[in-house]
Amino acid sequence: MDVELIEIREFLASHAPFDRLPADALDALPQRLAVRYLRRGSPFPPDDDDTPCLYILRRGAVEMRDAEGNLISKLAEGDLCPSPCGAGMADLSGKTAEDTLAYLLPCAELDRLREAHSAFAAHFDASMSDRMRRALDTMKDDTAGTALMTVQVGDLLSRPVTQGGPDISIRDAARIMSEARVSSLVLVDEGRLVGMITDRDLRNRCLAAGLSPEEPVRRIMTERLHTVRADTLGFEALITMSRLNVHHLPVLDETGVRGVVSTSDLVRVQSANAVYLVGDIRKAESVETLATISKRLPELQIQLVHSGATASQIGQAITAITDAITLRLLELAEAELGAPPVPYSWMAGGSQARREQSSHSDQDNALLIADHLKPDDDDYFKQLARRVNDGLNACGYVYCPGNVMASNDKWRQPLKIWTKYFNTWIKRPEPMALMLSSVFFDLRPIHDPEGLFGELAERIHTMSKKETIYIAYMAANALKHRPPLGFFRKFVLIRGGEHDHTFDVKHRGIVPIVDLARVYALSAGLDEINTPERLRAAGAARALSADGADNLVDAYEFIGTLRMRHQAAQLKRGEKANNFLSPDDLSPLERGHLKDAFALISTMQESLGQRYQAGRFA
Repeated sequence: MDVELIEIREFLASHAPFDRLPADALDALPQRLAVRYLRRGSPFPPDDDDTPCLYILRRGAVEMRDAEGNLISKLAEGDLCPSPCGAGMADLSGKTAEDTLAYLLPCAELDRLREAHSAFAAHFDASMSDRMRRALDTMKDDTAGTALMTVQVGDLLSRPVTQGGPDISIRDAARIMSEARVSSLVLVDEGRLVGMITDRDLRNRCLAAGLSPEEPVRRIMTERLHTVRADTLGFEALITMSRLNVHHLPVLDETGVRGVVSTSDLVRVQSANAVYLVGDIRKAESVETLATISKRLPELQIQLVHSGATASQIGQAITAITDAITLRLLELAEAELGAPPVPYSWMAGGSQARREQSSHSDQDNALLIADHLKPDDDDYFKQLARRVNDGLNACGYVYCPGNVMASNDKWRQPLKIWTKYFNTWIKRPEPMALMLSSVFFDLRPIHDPEGLFGELAERIHTMSKKETIYIAYMAANALKHRPPLGFFRKFVLIRGGEHDHTFDVKHRGIVPIVDLARVYALSAGLDEINTPERLRAAGAARALSADGADNLVDAYEFIGTLRMRHQAAQLKRGEKANNFLSPDDLSPLERGHLKDAFALISTMQESLGQRYQAGRFA
């Protein structure tokens, strides 16, 4: 093979989908290509193009437009132009924006390659969303160590739910459990879950207490039950059990009670794993012990990445540890300060609220207090907040640079003041209000025994859904973070300094999707906080198309997983994790998928901007 053909082969081998061809097919391919040079401003495809071909851009740039003249895409080196090979391009026309050199692969030869090589054919058969899903699949490793990271508790229920009524006798309840060979019994009244008993309840609350087995089972049942949804990840269910010190959780779906998942069900799936960090956290008696435990978080992230977990799964796992540490700090503070004078809710913001953390993010939190607090009560909550904020900082969750923490008097307020805050932000969407809204519309209660947060959340969603002008301002604010993709699908990189030749994958890739999801959720009055959950709910509510929601979820997972892998590699080398990713560290296929994801985000941003005429509110 002469030098020119070798150069063409190497070029093809470094670009998708030709990098999926075996060596012998790549060796033969350059001889089957034609070369075409087009001057700037030439129509595309060329007017004299009689043989239908796939155009592969070697140098230059091409702009593609639809029938109305709208710019659809900008293509550059390594890109495949829309092809008449099978799909057709009757509604598209193009023009070269620079002097352009292209390789031409006849459609007949393309069809032959597609028939012979399924991995190569998949690139042309799949949508962008399908390609990103397949890219995610290649990043996963189905290992036993992450079984609970991928399995849903509903999939662990192998038998119909065993249930009875609350007025049956304790003896009958025990008989039902014995015959069904189960360790728990769900108690239902007129289709409504009212309680549950376990083997332990029969021993401790009946036999040991000397209670007659003829008494109704409601005498020994647990009424205030914690439940999980059927689609809850097994990891999250095990975290919940450990935190609450329970061994059974009723599982609910849209029809009602589907079954009961137990710790033994989960342990059968999961061998020893870092999930048991939560158990160590619950037993910790000091901030120093918690700080020691938290030092294992980077290793947890490394293990999860190496085991094939996705960004969402890692975020759920890391956040569960943060939640457990926060709860234990609150318990330690209350043990020292005494019981709170009035009910309160400790609220997490930012990535913790969305369950999207990586190891040792900074902290965002606030305190919601019952309205009937007295002036003297604030000293208690001030001390409580200071202890927890200091404890989180000691555990590696550094103080919020913007001081959005419960120790700040402004963010430690009763319900009526929080309601006033949100009303002001929504009615007067000034720049500071928009910045604060981006923080405080992502809130989740970590400790809320009296359910104070539910009332605040209901007021927020009711107010925001009605204010279309406010949503328009939020939409404009959501367009400030743009993907690092310039003209002709080239990465826009940082030049010079510590992060030369990189881009910020968090603020230029993930944050734009988080911002989009928040606006869609607010516009539909949805209460989901997690970004993929917001997008799916918004798609179901038709705040955006179902395809748009699915594609954004796939883009979020793909970009986020690249970020988690990048950080894990840094942590493994003993470096501090950051968000600055170099395209040189990615494979050609990953670079191609990343460009697809960034292009999708840009398209969705433009669509949102047009819907709300965001330019008027920027």
